[in-house]
Amino acid sequence: MDESADRVELDGRALVVEPRVYMLLNKPRGPISAARDQRGRQTVLDLLGVKDARLYPAGRLDAGTEGLLIITNDGELTLRLTHPRFGVEKVYEAEVEGRPTQDALDRLQKGVLLDDGPSGPARVRLLHAGETASRVELTIHAGRKRQVRRMLQAIGHPVVSLIRTRVGPLTLGDLKPGQWRRLTQAEVGQLRSAAEKGAASRTGGGDSRQREPAQRDRR
Repeated sequence: MDESADRVELDGRALVVEPRVYMLLNKPRGPISAARDQRGRQTVLDLLGVKDARLYPAGRLDAGTEGLLIITNDGELTLRLTHPRFGVEKVYEAEVEGRPTQDALDRLQKGVLLDDGPSGPARVRLLHAGETASRVELTIHAGRKRQVRRMLQAIGHPVVSLIRTRVGPLTLGDLKPGQWRRLTQAEVGQLRSAAEKGAASRTGGGDSRQREPAQRDRR
């Protein structure tokens, strides 16, 4: 559909159809994942410097977490990227205190009990094992507030630093913290396809367009 060619009317008056905007930001530490903040804190939208569209983060990263954040005005895509029903993969790299044992990593893979219920399983890789600090990669499909941090805390290895490196098929590439770029239409299509495949794998098919409230995706 060519949105620029559409004409929408209400009571005989033409309404402006807002063009879709899709951006990929490498969020640095500090800014909050919100469109605005009543307390005057810096937001991820401040980093973009874009004033011509109403944009919102598709999911959230807490102030101390870096990494890949999609920002858009496409509410349907936001739902598909954030709701657990669609199972879009999110990959995180964490530096943690200490040296996780294989038993600890196995607990993460099976899912750990958090104060608001089980975390669900994760794919886990130990990237580097040190005596005082190690690096771990976690892949999850859905999340709750600060879930990755709480999962690692639950196995006795608190997070020192955390970065999200991938959402669905998209990675940070060569973007430095604070840098952003617009997504191509092909990349938007890849995100939609990842959500469709994720939904189908969980329901065995069916209509993945059902509207359900999205959970906040803060890490």
